[in-house]
Amino acid sequence: MRFSCQQKTLVNSINIVQKAVSSKTTLPILKGIYLEVFNSHLKLVATDLEIGIEHVLEVNTYEEGSVVIDARLFSEIIKKLPDAEVEIALKEDNHLYIKCENSEFNIISHNPEDFPELPTIEEEYSYEITEDLFKNMIKQTVFATSHDESRPVLTGVLMEIEEDTLNMVALDGYRLALRKGKIQGPIDNKVIIPAKTLSEINRIISEEENIHITLTENHGLFTIGNTKLISRLLEGEFINYKQILPKEYKSKIKVKTKSLLDSIERASLLAREGKNNLVKFVVDENRLNITSNSELGKVQEDVYIDLEGEAIEIAFNSKYFIDALKIVEDEEVYLEFTTNLSPGILKPVSNDNYTYLILPVRLSAD
Repeated sequence: MRFSCQQKTLVNSINIVQKAVSSKTTLPILKGIYLEVFNSHLKLVATDLEIGIEHVLEVNTYEEGSVVIDARLFSEIIKKLPDAEVEIALKEDNHLYIKCENSEFNIISHNPEDFPELPTIEEEYSYEITEDLFKNMIKQTVFATSHDESRPVLTGVLMEIEEDTLNMVALDGYRLALRKGKIQGPIDNKVIIPAKTLSEINRIISEEENIHITLTENHGLFTIGNTKLISRLLEGEFINYKQILPKEYKSKIKVKTKSLLDSIERASLLAREGKNNLVKFVVDENRLNITSNSELGKVQEDVYIDLEGEAIEIAFNSKYFIDALKIVEDEEVYLEFTTNLSPGILKPVSNDNYTYLILPVRLSAD
């Protein structure tokens, strides 16, 4: 095996696949990146047996072949090389030779036959979605997934495809994020994608092109340009989120997103010193009063609003509100409340593509 390419190009390719390298494994081969040279191309593959990432780039090919090299060492070496042509060759003693200008390395490699093959997925049909939309949908849902491994389905995002609509849903028991978008595909489907997988896809997406998604019973294949990401799907039944979403409200507020975010962030400076990051909302006529108390003192914020319906007093974990407001792109949002013990709803004013539900915190006076 022998090839050459530009250092920056190789660094970029390593960065794409490296996130799939296993950091917690007793198998040395999983700590490596598989390299294969064929037909003027270099294929890089990494996997932790849950996620596999494959990336292909054009190189100058002198001899075809394959090898597995320690990912961390290979990455650090290539990143430190000058911005110039890099030549890489596999020697007879299974050492990988790396040369760039005045630098030369000889690194011990692993047998490529020991590297696990990625699952074969028949791409008979696939769904297609624009990269900017999918990136946005991931950003607006994945943060609301659970980190509790005892409830595996909640550590992922539900992808529910109905006709030409994709619903992505995440919830952790305290909040729910629902994002709707358009997708092209042949059949309805419903799968749960691990949050880690979606975070990696979000990191890889950079080019202005459509993403192709193929779903099987156990795996999801995401094709982004010259990169393929294969992930196991989460098993289990996702919570019926449609039953959780309130059908009506008694109080509806329209408020400027930035004003509300800034006020809650200031109030949360004291809320963080309490037990629940608690901030209290008092809604009355054209004013939303936000207060927080702790042993260190008290803070009070007033935000101007448009109120439709009844006045209400309700309290929330400030972190959950801040998380949602930071990813809303609209200048104004609606807040909908029923009672001070019922979930609150946050929606952008300009469209109904995004819905965020948050459970209130019981006030001590209740």
